[in-house]
Amino acid sequence: MASCKAIEVNSESFSSPPSQKRPKLDPNPEERPKIPDDLGQIKTNTKADEDFRVYKQDDSPPRVVEHYKDMRRYQTVEFYKRMEKKYDFSNGAYRRLMTIEEAFDELENYIDASDPDLDLPNLLHLMQTAEGIRRAGHPDWLQLTGLLHDMGKIMFLWGHSKDGQDGYSPNGKQWALGGDTFVVGCQIPSEAVVFPEFNELNPDMSDPRYNTECGIYEPHCGIDKLMFAWGHDEYMYRMLVGNNTTLPREALDMIRYHSAYPWHDKGAYKHLMAPDDEERIEWVKLFNRFDLYTKDEENDLKLDELWPYYKNLCEKYGLGGKLKW
Repeated sequence: MASCKAIEVNSESFSSPPSQKRPKLDPNPEERPKIPDDLGQIKTNTKADEDFRVYKQDDSPPRVVEHYKDMRRYQTVEFYKRMEKKYDFSNGAYRRLMTIEEAFDELENYIDASDPDLDLPNLLHLMQTAEGIRRAGHPDWLQLTGLLHDMGKIMFLWGHSKDGQDGYSPNGKQWALGGDTFVVGCQIPSEAVVFPEFNELNPDMSDPRYNTECGIYEPHCGIDKLMFAWGHDEYMYRMLVGNNTTLPREALDMIRYHSAYPWHDKGAYKHLMAPDDEERIEWVKLFNRFDLYTKDEENDLKLDELWPYYKNLCEKYGLGGKLKW
């Protein structure tokens, strides 16, 4: 158990829409999806497992290395608070009204600068994920989660390069749109993040309020109390809550935390987890397998033929028609 003690700071603007208020699934294990033991059930390509997520300066594309260097430089408590205000959904606030389909049209040509495993439009990756979940026989809410999980990158419509949200320029800065997220407001775990040599670039690591094991957080405060580096995950979670989706809490957790690799993949932040988080992380891990292992540049999906099925799912879970973005 961590012996750290949280340092008091003004947390007035750290508000976070509580996923606990969403309906949970039937706890009956017979009614819940199982995590596959064999990745062969999921993978849609012939790439070796060890060849996924290779993050080394000598082996990674320069754009990926620069992306993570920028994330470490600029993802701070102050930046999180600023983005939280900019992308506020409280009291009916929004930036634009769009249907899911219209949002997909906007994302059609967006390519993730942080991903070393895929060089295709995000829309195709989303459909690959959803179809992989569907083929595995998981329920429709989980399939829809696969389709929606990266849609938060729509922030590029209102972003700028200086805020790491430039999706228009071929070499635009995207350090606040995608990439592995770490917790801001406490020490960055060198053993759990990619490119740990960049940790010293983060200004919060020179601030005594934020550079301890717990920083501003209480031990075992729970994952929902933590501020992960701002990106598409947090935005999309807030967008879904702001639009009153009926997707279960498990779906919202998958969307909100799927980029938190230091947590769900490397085991960091255990000293900040609440008992309930032990079950929640397993759902995120389940989703992560489909998110990662269905990336396939040779996957031939007929998007126009598949869309009517997913449009019906959007309507089923309260996401039909014009939505607040």
